[in-house]
Amino acid sequence: MNRPRPRALYLAAIAAILLSFGVIAQAQNQQQPAQPPAANAQQNAQTENKPAAPQAEKNPFAPVPAPPLPPGMTGSNVNDPRYSLKPGLYDAGETSMGLKHLDFLKKPDAFQLGTDDPNAGKVNTMLGQLGIGNPSKMPGGMKLVLAQLAFANSDVAFQGHYLFQGNFYGIDIYDISNPAKTKLVTTLVCPGGQGDVSVYKNLLFMSDEMPNGRVDCGTQGFPPDPPPPAPGAGQPPQRHIPSAQAERFRGVRIFDISDILHPRQVAAVQTCRGSHTHTLVVDPNDKDNVYIYVSGTSFVRPSEELTGCEGGEPDKNPETALFRIDVIKVPLAAPQNAAVVSHPRVFMNSRTGEIAGLTNGGSHGQEKPKPTDQCHDITVYSALGLAAGACEGNGILLNIKDPVNPKRVDAVNDPNYSYWHSATFNNDGTKVLYTDEWGGGLGARCRPNDPNVWGADAVFSLHDDKLTFDSYYKLPAAQQDTENCVAHNGSLIPVPGRDIEVQAWYQGGVSIMDFTDSKHPHEIAYFDRGPIDPKVLVLGGFWSAYWYNGYIYGSEIARGLDVFQLTPTKDLTQNEIDAAKTVQVAEENVQNQQKIVWPPKLIVAKAYLDQLERSQALPAKEIASLRKQIDKTEKSRLNKKEVAKLNKMIPSLEQSAGSAKSSADTERLHNLAEILKHPEA
Repeated sequence: MNRPRPRALYLAAIAAILLSFGVIAQAQNQQQPAQPPAANAQQNAQTENKPAAPQAEKNPFAPVPAPPLPPGMTGSNVNDPRYSLKPGLYDAGETSMGLKHLDFLKKPDAFQLGTDDPNAGKVNTMLGQLGIGNPSKMPGGMKLVLAQLAFANSDVAFQGHYLFQGNFYGIDIYDISNPAKTKLVTTLVCPGGQGDVSVYKNLLFMSDEMPNGRVDCGTQGFPPDPPPPAPGAGQPPQRHIPSAQAERFRGVRIFDISDILHPRQVAAVQTCRGSHTHTLVVDPNDKDNVYIYVSGTSFVRPSEELTGCEGGEPDKNPETALFRIDVIKVPLAAPQNAAVVSHPRVFMNSRTGEIAGLTNGGSHGQEKPKPTDQCHDITVYSALGLAAGACEGNGILLNIKDPVNPKRVDAVNDPNYSYWHSATFNNDGTKVLYTDEWGGGLGARCRPNDPNVWGADAVFSLHDDKLTFDSYYKLPAAQQDTENCVAHNGSLIPVPGRDIEVQAWYQGGVSIMDFTDSKHPHEIAYFDRGPIDPKVLVLGGFWSAYWYNGYIYGSEIARGLDVFQLTPTKDLTQNEIDAAKTVQVAEENVQNQQKIVWPPKLIVAKAYLDQLERSQALPAKEIASLRKQIDKTEKSRLNKKEVAKLNKMIPSLEQSAGSAKSSADTERLHNLAEILKHPEA
């Protein structure tokens, strides 16, 4: 999640409050949502200037319909069953295709606000800890939304049979040895948001950026500062930087989880902008250390609180903490000595040396060109020596062969992109999928009139360290006005022969799409439930949806944790699902992407055959013959005689590979032939 988009001055005031406690990026980095072309400007202005409904005046999270679709653009499908699901927090209507909902666990009591009364003492306590000094004039609904934000679930990581779920108030650790009966192991209370997590061996890493975080993980926060002076007439609200506090923590915490029931904080590395997200980087040439790329998107803290922190524009202050990422080096034998070791200027113009070397291009609707000064998320792929950064107005590509000093090798922007949020490489590193978090986590951006190329995924081809745009993919089902919905976190599903992504779309649910043909990505499975509230946009839905060792886990912001299992459809066979399950990993930090390697099992061969049948790359008679012989070989327990018969079928496959109509089929045929040479059961 990043930041809500103000739709009027009142929302701008709310944004200023949020900015003041660091939940969202600083004001100078705010991007306006992409606007329709000038041809519709007057119509849109009329829409925006219409007298607000009484409820909208009382609560900024009351729904507002989207403006008309710009000419030539298409919205989402209102005839999809996902559009009309019954609302509710725990009893909403649900629908799915290709996914079975196995299990759901509510957030533990420690991460529950526990009241719907905006005047309850706990609500005011939480607002106070978040630095909101005087909420008395705040609408009740707004108080609840902000207080609930303090307990929002965020990203997840995996190790062995444990799942680590971040929360703005700490971390939950679950036992997923039986995914259908997932159990909570322990809850670590440690406020500071947004609580993104990674894990490596006995170490657990956690991002903190909000000013209520304390070095000791205490829940008492800090005394609220006096309210900032009211802005003058026609003036935007001024950003308020919380006063310096010696015990404040913003950065990356490191816990020792040798005793899984009692995580122990062993280091807390402070950074100037905190850590909105972070990326675990494992250098294949360095066994003694791991590295953490820190993406800070919040305000620069005062130097009185952390020495060396300075803000400002780089032409006036070349030491500014803006326009950079931070790199933390973590000695595995002594994690208590972890420290920031570099501040790469990844946006620099390499030719001129200008620190602010990238802009959004000024092509997002009516926006003016604006420098990019932060990354939201960075996905590293060490096997390729590359990282894909989703950085405000740009998608960037980094060479990370020297992990302390990553170098930018390419950068792109896009006229339909508002805020580059996250990235995923396909397995062979020939494509990168970037997400656009248009409207931030609190934006309803999947309404019928929201263009299906805004707030979407963008798929780029990657060759010789250069990115080339291929296509967009957006959740095809329209969502209602109170459902925050935009592209968010996802991961690859390791189906051999295909590029498949499972992805969270907040209250848009979970969508699984195939981007094997990068110019024509399409949905093959989904799960969705109705809005949490039919009248007010409540922050909720799926923050992350990740595949891990045969199952899909959805980190649901407001409710808890969901577990899913793939089921066969015309677009995905049981053989393909079973082949994906052959890939088992010991750890999974999605932003540290691992190379997927399939074992030469006959089930993988069957998956390739299903795909070749779907694409009609082989005659039906040959496919039937191959299936028959594979089955006989399996039943014979790899009898040499039967394996020899399989071997005799290889030349025909190689010949077909040479004349296949698509590169995907060529690769499938080659891989199938390789398995048949030395198959495993």
